[in-house]
Amino acid sequence: MTHLEIVNKLIGPIDPVGETTADDARYENLKAKCELVEQLILDIQYVAKSSKGRSEYSMKRAGEYADRFLTNTIGITVE
Repeated sequence: MTHLEIVNKLIGPIDPVGETTADDARYENLKAKCELVEQLILDIQYVAKSSKGRSEYSMKRAGEYADRFLTNTIGITVE
């Protein structure tokens, strides 16, 4: 299984179907997935901020990758 498949299996479906009971559960799943994404972004921001200016090649590489991902994919500028 991929990481995404595992997360989706753990959290459950998030798309509403127009049935109140099911949609209540899916809304809670959506909130859980959003909280997870927020924490993942914060983790990536930490790597970008703490590592992109380092002189050690491996740290700088990770920081620059994280910074490019946040800027180009998510649209977040890391200061």
